[in-house]
Amino acid sequence: MALREVALSPQRALAAKLCVNHLSMVFTRDGKSTPVLQDITLEVSEGEFVCLVGPSGCGKSTLLNAIGGLLAPTAGTVFIDNEAVRGPDPRRIFVFQERGVFPWLTVEGNIAFGLFKLSRSEREERVAHYVKMVGLQGFEEAYPSELSGGMKQRLEVARALAVNPDMLYLDEPFGALDSITRHIMRGELLRIWETERKTIVFVTHDIDEAVQLADRVVILSARPAAIQRIVNIDISHPRDISSPRYLELRDGILQQIGLAHKI
Repeated sequence: MALREVALSPQRALAAKLCVNHLSMVFTRDGKSTPVLQDITLEVSEGEFVCLVGPSGCGKSTLLNAIGGLLAPTAGTVFIDNEAVRGPDPRRIFVFQERGVFPWLTVEGNIAFGLFKLSRSEREERVAHYVKMVGLQGFEEAYPSELSGGMKQRLEVARALAVNPDMLYLDEPFGALDSITRHIMRGELLRIWETERKTIVFVTHDIDEAVQLADRVVILSARPAAIQRIVNIDISHPRDISSPRYLELRDGILQQIGLAHKI
């Protein structure tokens, strides 16, 4: 069975959460225009996990930033829940590779940072819930400098989830971690996603990471990035990375982006 290209995930019966319509992006500097994104059209369902992959520098992060309202597209539109995206929204949270935890706050303080509208008891309950969910019990009073890289990344995920967003945008969040910690964090993120069922758009340069995590993988071309293919990862979790279907999907994506004979 070859790569399966689909327009929507197996959750196609659900209304689209995210609609990207003919989005293009051109950066202009000193009178010179550089096309970055070209006519991107994409739909993501409620609760779906979608990974964006493509050659280095193709515009994956630019697309994520446009979806999240951090950049205004040159052309096209982005809608979430049938509302046009015109800027950042506290209901949708970014998690970046550069860890954004506050070094002057404890684990509890970081998770509680965006919960100022809650009562004290509600805030304490919410913090305790996410401390437990990401496995940081016993470290509530620790500062980020006292945590390992993986623990800091779990803390950032906990802080993002604590404000109860309806979408998460993750931009290579595990890229700076060592291979063992990265593998552990993928499992942690999947466990959390299966519990919370947030809609996730995840940028990665790691094809194995995409095939391990995603419902669908969106393959972008070299810049100016266009969608080459959308691949349905038709394997249930937990995924056996040595299974013939897994290897077929991974190798097919590598071939699509021109890396099949370069690693």
